[in-house]
Amino acid sequence: MIVLIVDGYNMIGDWPQLRKLRDHDLEKARKLLIDMLAEFQAYTGHRVMVVFDAYTVRDVERHFQDAKVEVVFTKEKETADEKIEKLIKEIKNVKTKVYVATSDYAEQWTVFSRGALRMSARELLIEIEAIDQDIQKDLDLQAEDKPKSKIPLSDDVLKQFENWRRGK
Repeated sequence: MIVLIVDGYNMIGDWPQLRKLRDHDLEKARKLLIDMLAEFQAYTGHRVMVVFDAYTVRDVERHFQDAKVEVVFTKEKETADEKIEKLIKEIKNVKTKVYVATSDYAEQWTVFSRGALRMSARELLIEIEAIDQDIQKDLDLQAEDKPKSKIPLSDDVLKQFENWRRGK
């Protein structure tokens, strides 16, 4: 099993699309990151966790799932880095390969010393973009393979047939 643990605010601060969004709507930036990770999870089948630190927020730790992505908000006075290190300790075993996505150089060394593999924010973004291209290629191939009518029909007639099929 492969597990990807993502430092959420690190990705938001590094990825251009999310960085622009963060400046005027942090919640939307978080949601878009989770959506991107959900697509990654669906395509790869890996377990994906994203950690957001709530270091300055007075709250208890929160865990929930959003489209099969495990979302963690740390408790008060706990950084995302500390939570990621705890998660590695809980998850890492002989059958599990753990990757941590962060561009924090010191954290990369720490997670590597705990037996996890590191991935920079840029590397994860490149992988997600490659997956998006693969998905688009698959969709284009499916569109080409769509069965054609044996009788040549005009677009108007095809549209009418489609309306009848849909009960309009």
